[in-house]
Amino acid sequence: MSHEFSTARIVRRLGDTPSQRGSASGANCPDLFELADGDFAVIGTDRTEELEGVLPIDASRADHERIVVITRETLIRAKRDIPDA
Repeated sequence: MSHEFSTARIVRRLGDTPSQRGSASGANCPDLFELADGDFAVIGTDRTEELEGVLPIDASRADHERIVVITRETLIRAKRDIPDA
């Protein structure tokens, strides 16, 4: 996975917009995006402090990584746009 954030470019949203998922303002909601380099960007709630201590024994995160949570509905609605490979 690349960590060249300055050259990242969003290609498309995966799933429905926040307003299509029922957000009254259409803003400040979880979201998923595909980047030009093939990686994915997630807007979610940072729950690193809460979940880091309960990660499975074979899971860990680097100092530059955060544990981000999105709603089940956000991921389910994005499923149709997530490539199989």
